[in-house]
Amino acid sequence: MKKPRNLLFARHQAVVPKLDAIRQSVVAAVCDRLSEEPLPNARQSQITNTTTVLQAFWRELVFPCRRVWTGLAAVWVLLFIVNFSQRDRMQTAAAANSAPMTMMSFRDQQKLLNELFADRSLPVEAERPRIFSPKPRTEKSEVRCV
Repeated sequence: MKKPRNLLFARHQAVVPKLDAIRQSVVAAVCDRLSEEPLPNARQSQITNTTTVLQAFWRELVFPCRRVWTGLAAVWVLLFIVNFSQRDRMQTAAAANSAPMTMMSFRDQQKLLNELFADRSLPVEAERPRIFSPKPRTEKSEVRCV
């Protein structure tokens, strides 16, 4: 009795020459097309590789999550607008308050410098040292263990 594998092999053996002819015609067509195209130089292949990488980056990371990227861009634009609007107010307020504050800090620095460079030739009276006399201690009572 023949096995199923042998039956299928015998049945499809007649098709093998047709498959070989198809394979040869496809390989010949590909070889003809490759021989007609000029070989790309290194610069062109580098540009092609870069373009391919950028396209893959766009397809894999940006395109599937475009709602998230749009939301992040909107948040950054909003932050920029808020920062720009606050900066004008802060600069005018700082300019208005800076003159009196500067004068006060200058006066404080002058006071500190006067204290540091004041005439210290006269000694300042110091307190007399206290004499330490030990106080009497009570004697410890003896504790007996029985």
